[in-house]
Amino acid sequence: MSVPNGAITPVVLAGGAGTRLWPVSRDSLPKQFQRLVGPLSTYQQTLKRVADPVRFGQPVVMTNAELRFFAENQAKDVNAAVTVLLEPERRNSAPALAAAAAFVGRTDPAALVLALAADHVILDDAAFLVAVDAAAAVAAAGDIVTFGMAPTYPATGYGYIRPGAAIGETGARRVAAFAEKPDAATAARYLAEGCLWNSGNFLFRADVLLAELDLYAPAVAEAARAAAAGAVTDTALGFVRLDAKSFRAAPVISIDYAVMEKTDRIAVVPASFGWSDVGSWEAIYDLGGTDAAGNVLDGPVEAVDTAGSLIRSDGPVVGVIGLDDVVVVASPDAVLVTRRSLSGEVKTLVERLRARNHHQVSSHARCYRPWGSYESIDRGDRFQVKRIVVEPGARLSLQKHMHRAEHWVVVRGTAEVTIDDDVRVLSENQSVYVPLGAVHRLANPGKIPLELIEVQTGSYLEEDDIVRLEDVYARA
Repeated sequence: MSVPNGAITPVVLAGGAGTRLWPVSRDSLPKQFQRLVGPLSTYQQTLKRVADPVRFGQPVVMTNAELRFFAENQAKDVNAAVTVLLEPERRNSAPALAAAAAFVGRTDPAALVLALAADHVILDDAAFLVAVDAAAAVAAAGDIVTFGMAPTYPATGYGYIRPGAAIGETGARRVAAFAEKPDAATAARYLAEGCLWNSGNFLFRADVLLAELDLYAPAVAEAARAAAAGAVTDTALGFVRLDAKSFRAAPVISIDYAVMEKTDRIAVVPASFGWSDVGSWEAIYDLGGTDAAGNVLDGPVEAVDTAGSLIRSDGPVVGVIGLDDVVVVASPDAVLVTRRSLSGEVKTLVERLRARNHHQVSSHARCYRPWGSYESIDRGDRFQVKRIVVEPGARLSLQKHMHRAEHWVVVRGTAEVTIDDDVRVLSENQSVYVPLGAVHRLANPGKIPLELIEVQTGSYLEEDDIVRLEDVYARA
């Protein structure tokens, strides 16, 4: 069966947290929006991979409210037009994919949906498109199709697929069975038996997925249809918000457990397009280009008498002497050091740090906002110094603080400052004082980023001491 041009709607799942790649990936800016392999984030790489209008329609990006501006802005950076669909909360992949299918299927119930994880890496885009074409023909005929990767080693971190009978001349096979992540001996046996890695990416007709959910997870299907039917578009910002009450009625369950491991309408397209789910620093090492000593070096780092190691820094200079097979990852406010073989245990470390209330688990030193970013430079008992960057044409909310005053010094660009009824324009090396309780706003009317130093003084300096009176980004 042929597939019309532009008939496949990519659905990019971009709402995960990715704590296994801490300290780079955190709740406030998770791995799919980070530069991990190459100059673009994996999310941006995914969007570029489905940019061919002959095959694909406009992507639907499924994410949450906290990440919506990253999804929108990074898409703009690669000239990708997307529809950003917001899930009210994380409820695993089954409710997310079901809601996306119901949303896409509102205009065409039989629409083809290509579900892709935003945090995966694919090295061979041409081979990926060949696999998509094969899967599309099978999916159009009524099967849910997954992509099975030809294993390159006996991985214990991936699930496996046992392929069954061939489906005509399509190149696809029936799925005989799914297998959970195995131990080393079982993984070796799976390779010998011709099993495939389960990539967790799918292609299906929207109506077929929902019909199978009706059979095997009806509560998910019901909640998804209601959430999509009640979705509203933010007219000012363009985001589409699923109905929160309906979506939260869905059970928390993965698409594998909800449907894929139960349905008999499941096929697999075997493929080899250099896939990785980037689930650990070991995976980043495997994807990196090694030097003569087998090291992957990124950033201001030096390695002496060191081999087989991943050493990365996004800030401080890092020197490593006489260590082999280690991972060293430094960010401005946190450092990870582990043996490469134990890099999959980072999630355990993060859970321990979270239990001890270390804010570095969830937030970066540099915090991103829809208008730009800020980072804390120094902090004491009654003061805090921040570096603030406001993008051209952007402006902060009209706001006031109940416990702090602020001093602003412009170091680059032009600032439009509103303090109560006074509006003034400041240029480089000029400053202004914002008294406690004053209604104020900062904006950048210029063509280059505005950078300033903010000195806060007062009895309480946390971010929740903000009373927003007006906000173009519709934040609470």
